[in-house]
Amino acid sequence: MLSDGVGRSGESLPIKMLSDRVLVDIGGPEGERRSTGGILIPATAQLNKRLVWAEVVAVGPNVRAMEPGDQVLFSPEDRYEVEVRGSDYIILRERDVHAVAAERLAEGSTGLYL
Repeated sequence: MLSDGVGRSGESLPIKMLSDRVLVDIGGPEGERRSTGGILIPATAQLNKRLVWAEVVAVGPNVRAMEPGDQVLFSPEDRYEVEVRGSDYIILRERDVHAVAAERLAEGSTGLYL
């Protein structure tokens, strides 16, 4: 069994990401979110170019700037949905990620080679 990630329920996933691919979990029912006032906004609500945060579950061998457990910001238009063991995940390319949030980044290294 190939595995480089951990699913929502804590079990290892039978999947290995290739190249610069990143497997992320949006969490919640299909991307639903709450406003600052507590109003539930369904995933079907049309918003102008709103970016979405998700948790990294697994990364390919060529991904340099993120690790499983990091939070990433991406455009929902740049995604491919996949189901693994009954849970829905999204596959992105590293270049489609706009920002990374992680405790380790406070150390001063972003992992990018410019």
